[in-house]
Amino acid sequence: MTDSKNLFTRLSHNGRAGTHVYGFVNPPVHRGSTVLVENMAQRRTNQARRLEQVLTYGVAGTPTHWPLENVIADIEGGTRCQIVSSGLAACTVPLLAYLGAGDHVLIPDSVYGPVRGFCDNFLSRMGVTTTYYDPCIDAAGIALLFRPSTKVLYLESPGSHTFEVQDVPALSAVAKTHGAKVLMDNTWGIHHFQPFTHGVDVSIQALTKYVGGHSDVLLGSITVNSDPDWERVRSTSGQLGMYASPDDCWLALRGVRTMAVRMERQEKSAIEVAQWLAGRPEVKEILHPALPGARGHDIWKRDFTGACSLFGVVFQPGFAPEKIEAVAEALQLFGMGASWGGFESLALPSGTMPRTAGSGDFGGPMMRLHVGLEHPADLIADLDQAMKRLHANEP
Repeated sequence: MTDSKNLFTRLSHNGRAGTHVYGFVNPPVHRGSTVLVENMAQRRTNQARRLEQVLTYGVAGTPTHWPLENVIADIEGGTRCQIVSSGLAACTVPLLAYLGAGDHVLIPDSVYGPVRGFCDNFLSRMGVTTTYYDPCIDAAGIALLFRPSTKVLYLESPGSHTFEVQDVPALSAVAKTHGAKVLMDNTWGIHHFQPFTHGVDVSIQALTKYVGGHSDVLLGSITVNSDPDWERVRSTSGQLGMYASPDDCWLALRGVRTMAVRMERQEKSAIEVAQWLAGRPEVKEILHPALPGARGHDIWKRDFTGACSLFGVVFQPGFAPEKIEAVAEALQLFGMGASWGGFESLALPSGTMPRTAGSGDFGGPMMRLHVGLEHPADLIADLDQAMKRLHANEP
């Protein structure tokens, strides 16, 4: 549970022994599989405490995993956190925890692509039925989609490609009336959105993004706010043999120390870049909920305390997708690749993600931008020169 100290202070001090303890400022890396005990009584005690932070076997966690779990639980405003091997694992483990044969799950049409693949393939083979819904649906609309077999309402707000902001409190309230669990991918809103105060039961983070911060770690987290949810998530993770490298956890702990500073800088830079793009005649729309007048801005303003550095650009419909690809290829400071949240800026033509619920038509070709730690003036200059490709070979 969060305390009264500022996030900058908490991220500097939580998950450490403390400033007055003699020794290195960061906890060491604990690698290992076998954990020795002095006698069988101790072994039985440890096994009985399997849901706690106690050494039983390497896959159950170590003193390197636990400080990271505690820090993430604090950031998310929850009570317990399970670290897993990737952001995708953080999505799939809780789905498996709450769904079984004959169950039904509601998934936003804008969902992270691999989650759609998991539902369409793995869950369908288990006998779980998925309904994809318009992410901008209201409470009355979502209520019509619930069935007696609906066990999970899944949220991703904003969507990580098209940035639809969902009315999480309203949708969660409907789920509660139907006895369904609310799972939310909160990666975009890390520390800017407190999921458990808005009705979420399980919050998902891709720690690969802002927590790692350097594009060199694959990790995910699953945070809960109740003992029954903790037992469900923790047990499922253990039964699946989910494990995260202690070396990656150590790197994430190091990354989290500077996360608030990086995100503050990247938020400001991203808004500056987005505002510049909004003034370009080649641009039809900016998909950035922190901008006044943008889609989802009113809900964002009500529920969020800030924004991250990832947003979308919709170009005028007259430009062919090949032109957008040429712009991305001409950029010099923006790398072209997936993921986000690192120190370097990224650009990726988008808008081709599968949609089956009638959402996602923004009227023009699209590009997703992640703004890193470069100076925004340099990024704007880079975009300016690259966008000249839009007019190449014009009469």
